[in-house]
Formats: sequence, structure tokens, C-alpha cells
Amino acid sequence: MTAATTTFEQARHRRPEADAAPGSAAQGRDRYFDLLRALALFRVVLYHLVGWAWLPLVFPSMGVMFALAGSLMARSLKRPAVQVIRGRMRRLLPPLWVLGAVGVTGMVLQGWGPDSEGHPGWWWTHLLFWIVPVSDPPFAGELAGVPGLLGQSWAEDLAGPLWYIRAYLWYVMLSPLLLWALRKVPWPTLLAPLALSAVLTAGYVSLPERIDSALTDFSTFGACWILGMAHQEGLLRRLPRYVVPSVAPVIMAVGLWWALRQGFRTDFDLDSIPPAQALWSFGSVLLLLHISPSWSEWPPRLRGWDSTVTLLNSRAVTVYLWSNVCILVASTMWDQLWDIGFLEEHAEWLLDSWVPVLLLTWALIAVCIVLFGWAEDVAAKRRPRLWPNGARQKSGARQEHGARRGKRRSHRA
Repeated sequence: MTAATTTFEQARHRRPEADAAPGSAAQGRDRYFDLLRALALFRVVLYHLVGWAWLPLVFPSMGVMFALAGSLMARSLKRPAVQVIRGRMRRLLPPLWVLGAVGVTGMVLQGWGPDSEGHPGWWWTHLLFWIVPVSDPPFAGELAGVPGLLGQSWAEDLAGPLWYIRAYLWYVMLSPLLLWALRKVPWPTLLAPLALSAVLTAGYVSLPERIDSALTDFSTFGACWILGMAHQEGLLRRLPRYVVPSVAPVIMAVGLWWALRQGFRTDFDLDSIPPAQALWSFGSVLLLLHISPSWSEWPPRLRGWDSTVTLLNSRAVTVYLWSNVCILVASTMWDQLWDIGFLEEHAEWLLDSWVPVLLLTWALIAVCIVLFGWAEDVAAKRRPRLWPNGARQKSGARQEHGARRGKRRSHRA
């Protein structure tokens, strides 16, 4: 698995048949799942910025995102499998193509090519992974960058999130088989990825790098994907209510023990210890799905977050794909302030703070949403929108409700 670098310090649940936006307030949406996805995205951005090892313990974002996607996939597979897989690929790939068009063009303009990578011939073939990422797309190691904006590692930061797209694609293609196995032998299917993670870690199998990377990701988060499918199938609801709260903390404790045994620390976190990541994520997601209140509407205390959560769900792929580059640009721009003598002398505490960089990062992510987010609408065969936070739909709903009330009053009069 390719882990994104921490740039600053060095550095749906969507109803598949619905036509509404993934983050819209359409009837039948599970707002609890929407909240989990939004929290996962925020945590990913924060973690890639500050690199605190304990953040994945507080909220295992990747396990949550794969579990939500697995639940959605299981629901979709009530339709023919080929149709569902084709639809999922259609929704996933266009945002990647936009990223690749910008990133690969930039790398080539800065001198990247077959000779620089040392594998002429294969270079052109590997570029196809930017179109269908069944394996990790290639990227340049060191480039000139853009002074004041992008460092030499910008291509690595650009490609950092792509392991998720590759893993997601494989989960989608394997889902019909996984769902069949889950229905036939539920518990062995659910636990098989965890066993595979232990086997791979023990070194019993020697595989080529590309295959090993794909299998490592599957074994690390596959149990979470299948857990989402099990939740959708009602498997967890058939358990006595005391089972999950009793078992999940034990699984998490084993994962934490494994991590501490392997030297868990800031520069050697859960991403570097796949079995620990797998166990901790599985136990955490198990608890979150057990709680699952299934909100069709927001609780009163959370209604103020509706627009933000809706936007993040509507542009989840865009946020994830572009966040690393935004972090790099924000960090590079912020570092320029050290050249201002007054700030260096009197505001060192501010220049050292990660908070302004986080705010600047989200401002740049907002720009990316406007510039590139339309690809998610095109992928879903919707009219492109600049800022899909649900405001227009809610305004239209209020106007329609008001019109109906006016008609009733006129009729009574």
C-alpha cells in the first residue's frame, strides 16, 4: 500500500438507483453514513498534514470508507453484477482521468519520460494504469517543481491517494464473488482477509511488488469492505446485542498490541503495520456499524452541518484525490512567510502552527471542487454543478412546500 507523505512536517452511502446527488438530502439517505464519510475525509486531510500516529486510532478513516462502499455495493448487487460493476467503474474513473490529465501533463512538461524512469517501452504500457488503475499508475520521482508552490516531490504527493482508487476498483470487481461467499459461509468469508494479512506479514509467500501491494491492501481493508456488505445483508443484526460491544474492543486491543510490539510511533504508524491496521479498523468499524442509528433526517444538534456534510459526500472522490497536492501547495506557500523578518522575529509561534496551513489547505480543496468536481457529476450522468451542498434542492423543496400550502389555503377560501 502506498502511504501518502506528511507534507507539513517534512509534509455513497447512496441509494444506487436514485438520481439525486450523492450528498443531497434525497429521501431515503442514511445521514449517519454521510456523517461518517465526511468525518473520514476530514481526518484523512488532517492526518496527511500533521502525521500524528494516533489519529488513525481515534478514527480509522480508510476502514470506514471501505465499509461504507461495501455496504453500498451489496445493496447495488440486487441488480445484475455486470451492470453494477460497469456503473461503479463509470463513477470512479472520470475524476481519476482529470487528475491524470493534469498530473501526467505536468510531469511530462517537467522532463518525465521513458528515459528518466529507466524502462523504455514499458513506460507507455504503464501509463494505461492512469486510465484503468488495476495496478499503481507510474509517476516521476523527482521533478523541478514550481518555486513557491510545489516542491520536487509533488508527483509523489499527487499519486499518493491512488492506492485507494486501485484497491476500490478491485473490491468492486470481486464483490459479486465476495457477496456469494458471504451468503454461503459468512464468518469464514468475513475473517479471511485478516488471516491473509497474517500470512503475508509472516513472509510465507513471495510475490512480485505489484501483486504484493494489491494483496496487502485487500488483506488490510477487505474485512471492512465485507463487514459493510454483512451490515447491508443484515448479518450483524442477527447477533445478540451484547456480542459486538464485547468482541470488538478485544479485536482492537489485539491490533494495538501488535502495533506496539512492532514499534508503533509517529514515523512508523498503522499504515506501516498492515495486521495492526486491519485488526484496529475491523474492530472500530464493527462498533460504528453496531451503533448505526440510520438517520433519515439530521438530529437537531447536527442540522447546522448539513450543507458541509452534503458537499463532502457529493465531492468525496475529488476531495480525496486532490487533498495531498493541496497540502503540499499550502505548506510551500506558508513556508514563504519565514522570509519575512518581522514574522520570523515576532510570530514564530504562528509560522510553526499547523492550523493556518489546514485552513489554507481546505481553501485550496474548495478551489479544486469548483475546478474539477464536475467530473463526478459527469461520471454519474448528472448536470455539472460547481458547489453541490444541497442548498438549491432544499430551497426548491421549501418553495414547493409553500406552493402546496398556498393551494390548500386558496381551496379552503
